[in-house]
Amino acid sequence: MLKGRNVLVVGMGRSGVSAAQYALSQGAVVTVTDGRTDAPTIDGATHRYGGLEEADFAAAELIVVSPGVPAATPVIARAMARGATVVSELAFAAERLQERRIPLIAITGTNGKSSVAWFTTQLLEAAGHSVFLGGNFGTPLTELLAVHPPPDFAVVEISSYQLELPGNLAPTAAACLNLARDHLGRHGTMDRYAEHKLRLFHRMPTTGHAAIPSDPEANPGGRLTHAGTRAQPLWLGAHPGIANIDGTPVLSGTPDDGPIDLSAMTLLGAHNRDNAAAAILLAVTAGVARADIDVGCLTALPHRLEPVHTTAGVTWVNDSKATNIDAALVGIRGIVRPKIVLLGGAGKAGSDYSRLQAVLDGSIRSVICFGEAGQEIADSIDARANVTCVSTLSDAVHAAARAAVPDDVVLLSPACASFDEFTNFEERGHAFTALAKEAAP
Repeated sequence: MLKGRNVLVVGMGRSGVSAAQYALSQGAVVTVTDGRTDAPTIDGATHRYGGLEEADFAAAELIVVSPGVPAATPVIARAMARGATVVSELAFAAERLQERRIPLIAITGTNGKSSVAWFTTQLLEAAGHSVFLGGNFGTPLTELLAVHPPPDFAVVEISSYQLELPGNLAPTAAACLNLARDHLGRHGTMDRYAEHKLRLFHRMPTTGHAAIPSDPEANPGGRLTHAGTRAQPLWLGAHPGIANIDGTPVLSGTPDDGPIDLSAMTLLGAHNRDNAAAAILLAVTAGVARADIDVGCLTALPHRLEPVHTTAGVTWVNDSKATNIDAALVGIRGIVRPKIVLLGGAGKAGSDYSRLQAVLDGSIRSVICFGEAGQEIADSIDARANVTCVSTLSDAVHAAARAAVPDDVVLLSPACASFDEFTNFEERGHAFTALAKEAAP
């Protein structure tokens, strides 16, 4: 119960706003705080903007932290040391949804989690279920608390930031898809990063299913394990779990074992088959019968290898969601036609751009680097790849338009965050689409 409780919400991004509004609707006494002075105002709440005050944390019975605010923030760390209840917005919502017995299907991992969440949602809906899709995907999980009647399932994409403070999160079915060098500016080491990801499994029930990758490339150093969970252990790429047997995914150790026919699937690329397999495993472990799995319903996620414009034989593909090197490697491999690749944006700590050399083969006609990390990327890859460097995404698109010839693909798969020029990868993807249509002959 929240009525009469002192609740402090830290960080007034979309998830913080949602948590504060819900807590107020339940009769809580709510204080909202943010380091910014111009954060959104919340009717009925007390506002502490421009800094985080120790007194607000000391007075709170429950502290709800937005994902953009690190748990290591000193005032939060001190509150936790005093024994205060401190949870992420996602965990705050999840505990209340679990009390209502709404099954949560949770997906984390460095790459592919948005696509797998999207595919899982489509499979569940095609099987006749109502589904809420949210979390790190874009809609705060707290917003589901106001939905009536509740859906049959909640599919939740979860970031490592949200798993810093997982509370009593206990999914019905969950997968950690992979682990790659990313977010080390916040987590520090790969071991620490993996530890945060694995918190997804720690409170799962014995009837739950927890999947991790069998491929060493997706699980470097074997850092992802089933240790610490009571859920039934499954594998992505092996049995028990889902494995590719002579080109057909086969389920084992699930409520409905056997092969899955992918012949109706229209999406291209091996990575999409892998993502579809993970989604199938999650849907079946959540209770969908194999006979009700319809892979023909699957469509691509916006900003993930999304064709956005074709003219004069040149196809422009928006892969703005590829915000790190591993995601870009998947995107570049996924296009087999001759291509011009656009790389750049805001660099991330620990990024080794020389790894991109592995996919700069004969299908790459040129590489155009741009943005804050553009020169670093250009300096890291072999000059034989015909590399040029420009200042902005607009400059890169116009340079690609001048260089492209019929049958080329111009691929934005940036390997970087978007924050040097844009608010998020979606805004960058929309800008690329508009620029492509403007610049193409």
